Amino acid sequence: MLLEENKLLAPFTSFQIGGPARWFVEARTEEEVVEAAGWARERGVALFVLGGGSNLLVSDAGFDGMVLHIAMSGVDARPAQDLSYQIIYRVGAGEDWDRFVSRTVNDNCAGIECLAGIPGTAGGTPVQNVGAYGQEVATTIDRVRAFDLKQERFVEFTSAECGFAYRHSRFNTADRDRFVVTRVDYRLAKGGSPAFRYAELQRAFSGGVKPTLNDVSALVRQIRRSKGMLIEEDVADCRSAGSFFKNPILNVEQVARIEAESGMQPPRFPAGPELENAGCLKVSAAWLIEQAGFTKGYAMGAASVSTLHTLALVNRGGATAQDILALADRIRSSVEQRFGIQLETEPVLVGF
Repeated sequence: MLLEENKLLAPFTSFQIGGPARWFVEARTEEEVVEAAGWARERGVALFVLGGGSNLLVSDAGFDGMVLHIAMSGVDARPAQDLSYQIIYRVGAGEDWDRFVSRTVNDNCAGIECLAGIPGTAGGTPVQNVGAYGQEVATTIDRVRAFDLKQERFVEFTSAECGFAYRHSRFNTADRDRFVVTRVDYRLAKGGSPAFRYAELQRAFSGGVKPTLNDVSALVRQIRRSKGMLIEEDVADCRSAGSFFKNPILNVEQVARIEAESGMQPPRFPAGPELENAGCLKVSAAWLIEQAGFTKGYAMGAASVSTLHTLALVNRGGATAQDILALADRIRSSVEQRFGIQLETEPVLVGF
């Protein structure tokens, strides 16, 4: 285990914001995870697990504890024992997510093609149940392997045991900060058909065109690039954590009130059978933000709304974490004042 002191965290985040970690360890093996966790526990040092850094905002003061950077990589594919047409991919938690998606698409395995272009690592996908364009990893995750910091042993969870819901799992709710994910197994369908339930995808493949997995994943990356949601170097709109706010899940009464007050019908997205059966709808947070008066490019100093997508807050260059939070607070309070809806922050806040 290589232990570093006062390691600047900004370079490890897509926001390019954040002060130093008092202690920093990059773990490439499960043994190093155990060693680092033991070192922190014996000294009473707070521990934060860092993956791809694409979904967090680090305090300007940094983190007064140990940051454990998960860097275990590798992908192993094998036929499922129960269903021969399905493939189980065992993926190291530090494996680049988009590279893994490309691998599965090239293998002609369906299930995560709409999640192409999402930054970060595989280990972060079960934590927040990563989803986009009508797909969620909850439908493909077969098993999650993790180190239990409380019981000091490795455990494995089936998908059902992960407690998945919209942008939620046991790992970011009831068991937050308890488990360090080291491996994720995904169950994908060999030769399966691509998913294109979202309107943006359906319009592109109208007229009887039957898209391939490659077609769908390429289009998703194209759409993400047009919204600044594809990480590219030296592009200001990419210095963000993607969507800063979650699309709110609202009941029909709340939606009706929004429609009455605005005179318009807010865009809505599939919320899943369970929520829809309960009379709930997923409404566009971007639309709520725009209706509250925030246009693309709206700026407060070096922090601004993306020029490509109102759901992303960006570092125009030199922005601090406090700059980002001040803009987020203004947006959140304006939406609540306008519609009575409280927007929930999506990125993890570290060191505040």
